[in-house]
Amino acid sequence: MNASSTSQRMITVGRLHGAFGVRGEVKLESYTAPERAIADYQPWTLRDARGNERVCEGAKVREGGKGLVASVPGIADRDAADALRGVEVLVPRSVLPAPAPGQYYWVDLEGLRVVNLDGVEFGTVSHVFNNGANDVLVTHGERERMIPFVQPDFVTAVDVEAGVITVDWDADF
Repeated sequence: MNASSTSQRMITVGRLHGAFGVRGEVKLESYTAPERAIADYQPWTLRDARGNERVCEGAKVREGGKGLVASVPGIADRDAADALRGVEVLVPRSVLPAPAPGQYYWVDLEGLRVVNLDGVEFGTVSHVFNNGANDVLVTHGERERMIPFVQPDFVTAVDVEAGVITVDWDADF
């Protein structure tokens, strides 16, 4: 995977959770850090459960009582807002700022090959999740492995351009 294909990828940055009030606003769950940064990454592509997509430009985000609330252009009443329940918010990877040195967006790690210090191939990163203590790489190869993304203890090198993550991890573990 090269940098240009990564930057053209659409990534999920949030989800809509139905109506908030009666004026067409929707409850918004943001996957960005900080949460409110989701408003900076536009245009949004809204994708429903069937895979139907529409581009949304000019969404506005504000703090609500228990989280974020969004105003989506073209959504003017409670029924229309409630119809957006479960819709994913996606943006092109290219709208996100470059990560600081030594930091990575999870989406940029997906698909990278993982090898250990002895050159044993563990497969590719299928996804990354946080277990509460740290991020975890999930690799799929001859079997699934979960490797803590702890630098430099377990993850010794990440070369996004070359598409390889090197880990200090026993092949039998």
